[in-house]
Amino acid sequence: MTEVADAARADAAAAAIRHHYDIGNAFYRLWLDESLSYSCAMPESPGDTLESAQDRKLRHHLSAVGADQAESVLDIGCGWGAVLARGSRTHGVPRLVGLTLSDEQAEHVRSLALPGVEVRTESWVHYRPESTFDGIISIGAFEHFARPDDTPAAKIAVYREFFTRCRDWLTADGTLSLQTIAYGNMRREQASTFMQQEIFPDADLPTLAEITAAADGIFEITALTDDRLDYAWTCEQWARRLREHRAEAVTLVGAETVARYERYLKLSALGFRMGKLGLLRIVARPYPDTFFQRRSRG
Repeated sequence: MTEVADAARADAAAAAIRHHYDIGNAFYRLWLDESLSYSCAMPESPGDTLESAQDRKLRHHLSAVGADQAESVLDIGCGWGAVLARGSRTHGVPRLVGLTLSDEQAEHVRSLALPGVEVRTESWVHYRPESTFDGIISIGAFEHFARPDDTPAAKIAVYREFFTRCRDWLTADGTLSLQTIAYGNMRREQASTFMQQEIFPDADLPTLAEITAAADGIFEITALTDDRLDYAWTCEQWARRLREHRAEAVTLVGAETVARYERYLKLSALGFRMGKLGLLRIVARPYPDTFFQRRSRG
C-alpha cells in the first residue's frame, strides 16, 4: 500500500470504529460482561455464563502467546482493555501495548491505571513500535481492515501487509493469536445492507482463503478453528441482556438506536447459526527463514 492509501484507509477505519464504539460506554455496560469484552466468548455449554465464557476466551488468547513467560504483548484492537487487564493483573506481563481507534475505549483503559499498560489511539497502519513483542493478540479488529469496494486482490494485499508487520514486530519465537469473523457459506454480495451501512460501515469481512493466501510464506498456522456457534451463543446472550435493560438503554441512547442493536444482534446470531458467518480463531508463528531474512536485511 502507498502512504497516501494507508492514510485514507486508516481514516476511514477510524470513522467506522467511532460510529459503532463511541456510542457511549454506559450503553455497552448494560449488556456486555463486567470485563466489557465485545467479541465472541468461549462457552463450554449452552448453560454457561457470559462472564465465565469471556474469561475462558481471554485465557485462550493469552495462553496462545505464552503470557506467563512473555516480557511484552501487543493487543491490536484492544477494545475496553480486557486482554490488557488480564495480562497485567493475572499474568504480570511487564509491557503491554493496546491499539484502538475509539477515544472512549482508550479513555476507559487509561482509567484502569494498569501496571505496564500503554494504550494508543492509533491504527496498526501508523504504529511503529520501538521494540519487538513476544506475542501479538488481535480480537475482532481484522474485520475492519478491508473495505467493501476492495477487490479480492486488494483485500489480500491489505491482510498481507498486516501479517508482514506483525511478523516484523515479533521476536524470533513470538506468536500471533488472531480472532476474526469471516464469510462462511455466504458471498460478500449477499451480505446484509443493514449491517454494512448502519452497523459496521466501510468494512468488509475476510474469507478463510483470503487469510491463508495473505499469510502464506509469512506465518505458519499452528491452530485453526471455526467456532461460529460460540458467536451465535454470545450474540444471543448479549441480546437477552439488552432486552433486560431495554428501558435504561433507551434512556441512554434512544429507542431507534436500541432497536438497531437488537436487530443487529438477532441477525448476527442467525447468520452464525446458518453458517453464513464463521468465527475463526487462528494461532500462527513466523516462519524461521523469514525472521532471519528480515534481521539480515536490517
